[in-house]
Amino acid sequence: MDKITNTMREVVVANRILAREEVVDAYGHVSIRNPENPERYLMSRSRSPELVTLGDIMEFTLDGEAIGDDRTPYAERHIHGAIYEARPEVNSVVHNHSHAVIPFGVTPVPLKPVAHVGASIGKELPVWDIRRNFGDTNLLVVNMEQGRDLADGLGDNNVVLMRGHGCAVTGTSVQGAVMTSIYLQVNAQLLQDTLNMSEEIEYLSDGEIDLCADIFLSDFSVKRAWEYFQRRAGADSL
Repeated sequence: MDKITNTMREVVVANRILAREEVVDAYGHVSIRNPENPERYLMSRSRSPELVTLGDIMEFTLDGEAIGDDRTPYAERHIHGAIYEARPEVNSVVHNHSHAVIPFGVTPVPLKPVAHVGASIGKELPVWDIRRNFGDTNLLVVNMEQGRDLADGLGDNNVVLMRGHGCAVTGTSVQGAVMTSIYLQVNAQLLQDTLNMSEEIEYLSDGEIDLCADIFLSDFSVKRAWEYFQRRAGADSL
């Protein structure tokens, strides 16, 4: 299998895993930077993640223009291109509307790691509010101006929350971006459960976050988890 075909397959598998783990539903999407051309990225046409197949994958320039393909793309593809443009080390982006995550974008309660598996979300999760610079909108990121503003809000962090909408998650690999997305949701739910018990919370320290993230995103850990998630999603034979 050539490199591009294998990358397209990874986009399909990532969609299936995110759907199986209920990080995405009918909406949400994942992309991978083209390994042969960093100025382009690969993602599905506009389709629900659980239904994505190899034939659905399209190629885009960083400003969201489809390459030789007139099928309907995701309206919010500009999230992906703008982040790739701003962050050369990022090779995969996930956008989702996790219900567990959204409350932390509309309240003063910070979303921080409370469990070791949540460490890869990072030490700080900024909240981006589209209304600040664009007024009242439908909350969708539908052009590069909005996408670049979101990328500015993300900064050097791994995750940015989108007020009243969801989040964007980055990774140096698709496996890392997907695993961070899954455990971002897990950590958000754990934190909500913890807040129901007490307002006194022992978050992970900065040092613990660094050490836990290193092991969580190590090759050994990623290979083990990816095999598990791929099998759960019924995607190991794709």
